Amino acid sequence: MTEPARRLVLVVEDSDAIRTAFTILLEESGYDVAAAPNGAEAVRLAAERTPDLVLLDLGLPDIPGVEVARQLKAAPRTQNTPVVALTGRDDDGDREALRAAGCAAYLVKPVDTQALIRALPGYIEASSAVAEG
Repeated sequence: MTEPARRLVLVVEDSDAIRTAFTILLEESGYDVAAAPNGAEAVRLAAERTPDLVLLDLGLPDIPGVEVARQLKAAPRTQNTPVVALTGRDDDGDREALRAAGCAAYLVKPVDTQALIRALPGYIEASSAVAEG
């Protein structure tokens, strides 16, 4: 009997320390992880690997995170991939822009990692149901 395929999470975070911490947390929780330090690399990796979910920092050095979300939602391979935005600011304007860009959720740093791990299957399953229906 074969094991179910592990879900792939793309972590987009310019901080090496935070990107590494998320990678370890996700791998220990049973996910495969692809990691990108900037928006351009995130868009390239997403097109190449089609992640099941994207954790997206908004403060990236090259492309604003909200623009990365728009690009992912505009691409046929990733249009149904849930994007969970991570930011250091809790701002209503950001929240509206992220909803408009198609983000599934908006989390303010520091992120409650245990709550995030519990929520991930729900984000992934909700997007799978949309893609199939």
